[in-house]
Amino acid sequence: MRPAPPQPEWLGRVDYAPTFAAMQRFTAERTPETADRLWLCEHDPVFTQGLAGRQDHLLLPGDIPVIQTDRGGQVTYHGPGQVVAYPLLDLRRAGYFIKEYVYRIEESVIATLAHFGVTGHRVPTAPGIYVRLDDPFSHAALTGPMPGGDPFRGLGKIAALGLKVSRHCTYHGVALNVAMDLEPYSRINPCGYAGLRTVDLSTIGVPVAWDDAAQVLSRKLQAYLLP
Repeated sequence: MRPAPPQPEWLGRVDYAPTFAAMQRFTAERTPETADRLWLCEHDPVFTQGLAGRQDHLLLPGDIPVIQTDRGGQVTYHGPGQVVAYPLLDLRRAGYFIKEYVYRIEESVIATLAHFGVTGHRVPTAPGIYVRLDDPFSHAALTGPMPGGDPFRGLGKIAALGLKVSRHCTYHGVALNVAMDLEPYSRINPCGYAGLRTVDLSTIGVPVAWDDAAQVLSRKLQAYLLP
């Protein structure tokens, strides 16, 4: 029997730390019969560090708290105006591995952007989704940098991924920038890349309400995470 899609739960605007603790608790306590979940929320301003996070990527956090997590990756920012989705998925039941899981999440974001007329792009070895700064609506494929060049030249990051798998079950997830105060990104090297430009739908000329973006991302994740 085909597994049911992960059921969405709308958490509203919540602090990061108790949400992180709840993900860990849910994952530790779930059984093979536990239904998958998809938590969607918005966070108060916070910087989060991945397991490999380096302190030198935190440039000037100021009054924004920094929380150490157990996800992969480097430092990122969460704040109001960003849709954060946490798929709590049993990969063994889904029937695929972490590499495909990452691909499916990225496809969900690309499909969400396409719904709003924006073309999302992948950058090899740099998880997340990016848009062309000169023309976010162009369907032309990226040509790639010259050897030794900047892989992010002409691009802005619009969605970040940070994942954890424990006993074949996932937590943490993906953050899509909708209409944010982007200033806090200047206080860090986003995802460990100095000078990486971070954008949202608003700054590339797509005025979308948080609820609308969250609903579309939720539907795309439910569809693409099915086996």
